[in-house]
Amino acid sequence: MLSMFERAVLHLDLDSFFVSVERLKNSALLGQPLIIGGSSQRGVVASCSYEARHFGVRSAMPMKMALRLCPDAIVLKGDMESYSKHSKLISEIIKEQAPLFEKSSIDEFYLDLSGMDQYIGCWKWSTELRERIIRESGLPISFGLASNKLISKMSTTEAKPNGSKMIRHGAEKAFIWPMSVKKIPSIGAATYKKLSFMGVRKIETLAAVPQNLLQREFGKNGIGLWRKANAIDDTLVVPYHERKSISTERTFRSDTIDIRFLRDKLTEMCFKLAYELRQKQKLCSCVTVKIRYTDFNTYTKQCTIPYTANDNLLLEQVYKLFEQLYQRRQLVRLIGIRFSHLVHGNQQINLFENNMKESQLLQQLDHIRKRFGNNAIQRGSSILPPKPKTDEDDIA
Repeated sequence: MLSMFERAVLHLDLDSFFVSVERLKNSALLGQPLIIGGSSQRGVVASCSYEARHFGVRSAMPMKMALRLCPDAIVLKGDMESYSKHSKLISEIIKEQAPLFEKSSIDEFYLDLSGMDQYIGCWKWSTELRERIIRESGLPISFGLASNKLISKMSTTEAKPNGSKMIRHGAEKAFIWPMSVKKIPSIGAATYKKLSFMGVRKIETLAAVPQNLLQREFGKNGIGLWRKANAIDDTLVVPYHERKSISTERTFRSDTIDIRFLRDKLTEMCFKLAYELRQKQKLCSCVTVKIRYTDFNTYTKQCTIPYTANDNLLLEQVYKLFEQLYQRRQLVRLIGIRFSHLVHGNQQINLFENNMKESQLLQQLDHIRKRFGNNAIQRGSSILPPKPKTDEDDIA
């Protein structure tokens, strides 16, 4: 058992979350090879059952390839509204019992249990929490308990499906060193290929590589690889707060009624905020649009949506809200957008759509923005003749 003087981090991961929710709704899917993702062959796999994984199907794989590997698989497009609902249910259960927790993604959680052993054993407490989640949600969930976030996550992976594992303090290296370097979170195909060319395939081998050599080959990420291979991770569990937001407003120096101009400004603002969401690895589930008319009367309208950080999905909601708000046909002094109800997460949830090319394009555009600045890429429709100037953005 972990000592009360040692750090204790619990990692919880809902097993094949999207698949499990679909099976909860339809028991006939139990035991069947099931793929969640884009419904056409241009789509990608968002999640798949263990029965489908047996044939080599994996998340983020092109649907065309997945169906070639497992032609008898059942394919569902996915229901993000339902997944978001179940994710929030799990969050509420954890919130009731956990002293400190971080929602890492729609189906992953970290809990800091340090010091709990002076009252109740961390393992016993974690097991009881897992049992309650399974009982009240009906969903399978695995957990790993260790001295830091890295090892707890890796132990969860080894505990799947629907299991639990604890790595005692001091046993971290013995646990991970026999594993392939592919088991280290964040090591993708390109990094693994480069490490393989260097003769580094086991984590123990990576741990012995000099830091300066790794830094030379991988830049600043080289030191991170060495630290992970040596089971070092001092990353804190960041307290989770449901209501967070980012927003931006534009006040025009001259009031306008130009609808095309207003829509283009909304587009520009939406894309900048969506890019910020992705850079911070955040997803939002609430969109708000604000209008202030020339007489200073101000109106807002909002809607809730499935968690996303996708430009086009967010822009669609922004346009809808703007059309609902802009009924007075008066001169507009200010417009604003707010994305709220943020959680930590990545773009995997957008893979339900048949948008593999769109997702790849989005990644490339973000890469260009990160390298050359947020204004390096714009929509063609937003490059217009001079229009009313705006004051500086107000981003909260």
